[in-house]
Amino acid sequence: MAPTPLDLGALVRTVRDFPQPGIAFRDITPLLATPGALAQVVAHWTERFAAADVERVVVIESRGFLFGAPLALALDAGVVPVRKPGKLPAQTIGEDYSLEYGTGRLEMHADAVAPGQRVLLVDDVLATGGTLAATAALVRRAGAHVVGAAVLIELIGLDGRARLGDLAVDALLEMPA
Repeated sequence: MAPTPLDLGALVRTVRDFPQPGIAFRDITPLLATPGALAQVVAHWTERFAAADVERVVVIESRGFLFGAPLALALDAGVVPVRKPGKLPAQTIGEDYSLEYGTGRLEMHADAVAPGQRVLLVDDVLATGGTLAATAALVRRAGAHVVGAAVLIELIGLDGRARLGDLAVDALLEMPA
């Protein structure tokens, strides 16, 4: 008998004015602390992307790591971390991006994905689309094919999807920005 699905949205805490005034931060730690919640997220995406022949799951620092690693195991794919500058030990390629409350840069090992590989992007939140757009650009620059993106939460009202062009995004939850 399958377990009763959890209300994942009820397991996301909103922290006002973090990391700066005016931002409503979506805290996923209550979801992660709830037995079965992570398994439910991974099971959903495993079913959703099973037919996509994913070879690499590219996970975005840092909360994307939590979802992407077990998803990669379920999809029999490799895991590729995308991190902030200076965190990866080998030669990297990088991409600058803007986010809801500033700017940043993401890097990936230059040899992390091969030309033609089928790649799924994973992160916790889609806000303005900056981190996903930058990550997709890195993967494409390396010659790989982005088959889609999986995010736990899409913040409505920030038009993040518009920045991603035709990239297919599977968001489990929609929440106001």
